[in-house]
This record gives sequence, structure tokens and C-alpha cells, in this order.
Amino acid sequence: MKQAALSGAQGDKKSSFWRTVKVVAWAFVGIRKHGEYQQDFSKVSPLHVIVIGVLSALVFVMVLIGLVNWVLAV
Repeated sequence: MKQAALSGAQGDKKSSFWRTVKVVAWAFVGIRKHGEYQQDFSKVSPLHVIVIGVLSALVFVMVLIGLVNWVLAV
């Protein structure tokens, strides 16, 4: 019985990371229903949101810089 509870908790941690990625992706797009927004944020860690948000913003900026450099080189 305890193993099932532990494996469920470990599964929640893994899904929590991917849920956080999904939440941050929806935040970048800017469209989300309020109820789903509240449900997602009740299940994710604020630290994960900050870390993934900063990393996502960094990747976004790097892609934009690469795109500008590619366009200017053509």
C-alpha cells in the first residue's frame, strides 16, 4: 500500500515538471481559461515556474537573436 502511494508521489513530481513547462508555455502564449489557470497553478511549484520561465525567456531571446543574425546575413 505504501509503495503505491510513493510511486504516485514520484509520478506527481515528474508530471509536475511537465505541468510547469505547459503552464509557462501557456503563459507565453497568453491564452488560458481562468479555471484551468487556477487549477494548474495550484499544482505547480513557484520555484519551478520561475526557473522554467527564465530558461524559456532565455531560449526565446537566443532564437530571436539567431533569427535576426540569419536575416541580416542573407
